[in-house]
Amino acid sequence: MSQKLVLASTSPFRKQLLEKLRLDFSTANPQVNEDELPGETAIQLVERLAIAKAQAVYKDFPDALIIGSDQVCLNNGKILGKPGNFENAFKQLKAASKQHVTFYTGLALYNGKTGQVHSLVEPYDVYFRELTDEMITNYLNKEEPYNCAGSFKSEGFGISLFSKLDGKDPNSLIGLPLISLIALLDKEGLNVL
Repeated sequence: MSQKLVLASTSPFRKQLLEKLRLDFSTANPQVNEDELPGETAIQLVERLAIAKAQAVYKDFPDALIIGSDQVCLNNGKILGKPGNFENAFKQLKAASKQHVTFYTGLALYNGKTGQVHSLVEPYDVYFRELTDEMITNYLNKEEPYNCAGSFKSEGFGISLFSKLDGKDPNSLIGLPLISLIALLDKEGLNVL
């Protein structure tokens, strides 16, 4: 590969996902304000932030292919972010009980050499079981998913919360849609195989 590949993220989950592709890459902290703009939809938010994150590290990697990603959870029209603590996570999971929620993952690939940006938003649907207060408390105490949008880790014990998952790529639920990323890398001449 002639161009350096950079993941504009400090997320250990996204780093682990990108490692699945067995490519050499660096990571960088994009330092982007992630607040939503007035009137912005979940889809607009994650696509804008994915692009902004990729472009934010351009100054340090001007010749690189830079990957940006962002994710939110939408439950009954309300955007849910990372809970940060037990109390907020409990509220998020309580509200998700017996509900269908959609995760939107924004993905951007920015070519520093050409200025070309490819971006998309991938949805992933999660159907929750009926969750009692005791079930939610037990789950949160075991996994402590306070830095995860939606308050769970689907790749871990969070799988116990669901009745069904539905989407193109289960990696998108964790934070980086690899199938779509492979297609974007192909557009920039990088075939992972």
